Amino acid sequence: MAESGSLKRHLGVSDAVIIGAGSMIGAGVFASWAPAAEAAGTGLIIGLAIAGVVAFCNATSSAQLAAIYPESGGTYIYGRRQLSELWGYIAGWGFVVGKTASCAAMALTVGAYLWPEQERAVAVAAVVLITAVNIGGLSRTVAVTKVLLTVSAIALTAIVIAGWSGGAVDTGRLSTIDTNAYGVLQSAGFMFFAFAGYARIATLGEEVKDPRVTIPKAIPRALFGVLGVYAVIAVTALLTVDVGQLAATDAPLRLVADTSSLGIGGLVRVGAGIAALGVLLNLIPGVSRTVLAMSRNQELPNWFSTIDSSRSLPLRAELTVVTVVIGLVSLVELRSAIAISGVAVLTYYAITNAAALSLDDSQRRWPKAIAVAGLVGCVVLIAALPLQAIATGATTLGIGMILRAAAKRI
Repeated sequence: MAESGSLKRHLGVSDAVIIGAGSMIGAGVFASWAPAAEAAGTGLIIGLAIAGVVAFCNATSSAQLAAIYPESGGTYIYGRRQLSELWGYIAGWGFVVGKTASCAAMALTVGAYLWPEQERAVAVAAVVLITAVNIGGLSRTVAVTKVLLTVSAIALTAIVIAGWSGGAVDTGRLSTIDTNAYGVLQSAGFMFFAFAGYARIATLGEEVKDPRVTIPKAIPRALFGVLGVYAVIAVTALLTVDVGQLAATDAPLRLVADTSSLGIGGLVRVGAGIAALGVLLNLIPGVSRTVLAMSRNQELPNWFSTIDSSRSLPLRAELTVVTVVIGLVSLVELRSAIAISGVAVLTYYAITNAAALSLDDSQRRWPKAIAVAGLVGCVVLIAALPLQAIATGATTLGIGMILRAAAKRI
């Protein structure tokens, strides 16, 4: 183990896009529909569009900041450089909290599709498996992600075929949107969970070739590609399954597959579980690299800044994150994990947009109004999430402030 060091730059644009897409597909497509449907009914389609707009605003802010500061840590670094050390810390802690909750949600999604009767046990096994892959090194992670994305594409194609060939399509389900503004905004807050994976690209600042070019290209490409997939799946699900049934299950797309007589339900369940594994594969390294950046600045214990020289990985940080995720999997429900993640991650992106607003005109790649819209959108979506999730998220962020204050006194 070396006590300090740098990460190897070896990822191109296509690799970064794959990692970003792999961090998104599997999250929203297989997990977010249920709480979004519960919040807004058929209005979740509007919530999806709102979440996509907010995600685009956040993506442009992330991309231009990442081009200026090509380092591991994402908005933790941007906030420190553009705003203050305190705002950077809040962003970093929010990312760690939010993405750790996301890891738990993805692990539980694996269990919900593959073996719902043993959801938590399967979730723990998934975390252990993904850890073994990640410890093999990031190059191996990219290779495995390509395979997982292929499997995901096959599963999603099967879902669309099942939905449209099963005789259950009823356009009347979308003839009217029965919801209200608050429900739509809350569904957007849940659906935002589906798009947050592009932040994984920004955390690769020290591992991509020519980051000032690669990151700004990769983030929008990954986002818009995934948004197109989500739109097709949303329409298919809402036309083939009653929205009340979608809201009542942790595995909503399994219901779509079950409407078909083609006998592909098993394929969909396995494909969904593998897709969620793909998200988990990329989330855990993203959290560990933010922990790495924070420890380098002595806002978390310096013990986490060690990079394993043989693997070029922040191994201590990654194994600690894995331990916490396993603990959460044993304690929280899937929907609660999604909501808590939303509060923390939207806080992270609010700071991202604020940092982008502070850029000089010479550094700006997109109009300032986009960052303003992103900041307002993040705040509104946080306020629309369930009160219990807001309280839990705020409490966790407060604990982070206390930990920082204690660390500064030592």
